Amino acid sequence: MKLYEKLVNREEKLSLVGLGYVGMPIAYAFAKRIDVIGFDLNDKKIEMYKSGIDPTREVGDEAISRTTVEFTSDETKLREAKFHIVAVPTPVNDDYTPDLSPLEGASMILGRNLTKGSVVVFESTVYPGVTEEVCVPILERESGLQSGVDFKIGYSPERINPGDKVHRLEKITKIVSGMDEESLDIIAKVYELVVEAGVHRAESIKVAEAAKVIENSQRDINIAFMNELSIIFNKMGIDTKSVLEAAGTKWNFLNFCPGLVGGHCIGVDPYYLTYKAEELGYHSQIILSGRRINDDMGKYVAENVVKNLIAAEKAVKGAGVAILGFTFKENCPDTRNTKVIDIVKELKEYGIAPVITDPVADSDEAKRLYGVEFVDMEVIRDMDAVVLAVAHTEFRGICMDRMDEFFGDGKKVLLDLKGLLDRKEYEKAGYSYWRL
Repeated sequence: MKLYEKLVNREEKLSLVGLGYVGMPIAYAFAKRIDVIGFDLNDKKIEMYKSGIDPTREVGDEAISRTTVEFTSDETKLREAKFHIVAVPTPVNDDYTPDLSPLEGASMILGRNLTKGSVVVFESTVYPGVTEEVCVPILERESGLQSGVDFKIGYSPERINPGDKVHRLEKITKIVSGMDEESLDIIAKVYELVVEAGVHRAESIKVAEAAKVIENSQRDINIAFMNELSIIFNKMGIDTKSVLEAAGTKWNFLNFCPGLVGGHCIGVDPYYLTYKAEELGYHSQIILSGRRINDDMGKYVAENVVKNLIAAEKAVKGAGVAILGFTFKENCPDTRNTKVIDIVKELKEYGIAPVITDPVADSDEAKRLYGVEFVDMEVIRDMDAVVLAVAHTEFRGICMDRMDEFFGDGKKVLLDLKGLLDRKEYEKAGYSYWRL
């Protein structure tokens, strides 16, 4: 009996290595159809899942409390599974080179517990070649098994959008690839169990790896263009949002907006592609130019906080500044690689120690990664400037009366980075209003 049939008949199990924003939704979806072992090194996270708490907020506490996923931090439990999915982060180092250590570590753990007849699928975003040139040798070394003979390899890039409740795993076409026709067929069939939108069979693992890394690079470049336009139009005294609304009336105008580009995908993945290009002797021109623009936007925002304070005849050093939102995107607790921290760091260079509030963010993570401690929004008073940085649902509903309560005496300086509020309404009320 083939592995696919054994999985469906619950004679074999699937394991999910890495239960974060990507891994947990995958494990939850598969557990509706087959037996799933959910493995993560983080004991605290595992205990939360076992208690029915979803720290990622991607699946929800109620769903976690009902799921049949067998949560564990015991790596030997992986020996009970025959189909393995690896979904761990692939960040960059301080010098913007790929940090493959989480992926290498996961491969070592899985390799130590790999059994004959297994299929291993990697989902982490990488540059073309990593699966076969980095991960496979580790699996072979740790297991003593031979790829293509004792176990098969595939790659299926994650396309989950953290915080997005519409474009979920089930609704997004899944790219799948395998080292040969046999592995491709079983990988495609297994994912078809949960992906209603169907799968796209890539012709090779490298093609699938490349497809993923350019998806986010494309978005990064388009947002960089919007950010550059925002800088130009601000110098011209033109409202960028109004320009985009006008241009957007043409049927083929691409709907992108300026903003802070952080997180562990769009703000990271382009560096994986350019790193590999450099290895091959090609220096990226467009991709790295876009990265430079987007990486500098936090500093640009901070500079405009200072300029607007000066224009409002307020002292810069020691000014009261509140930042609403700290996560890398709206309605998601993830603070990894948030660009809001760049605003904070730059303001401190001007002698400003901003207070930060975020009802959605993982406060423990923010403190551990950045040394940032949040304050309750209710205690924010007597501010000189407010930066509305993240479009959380909680912030979208703020009315002007509530906004007024944040400020002290003098002109109210408001920087609405996402353009959530009515510019004309606030300017009519006497605010110094600025947005990207």
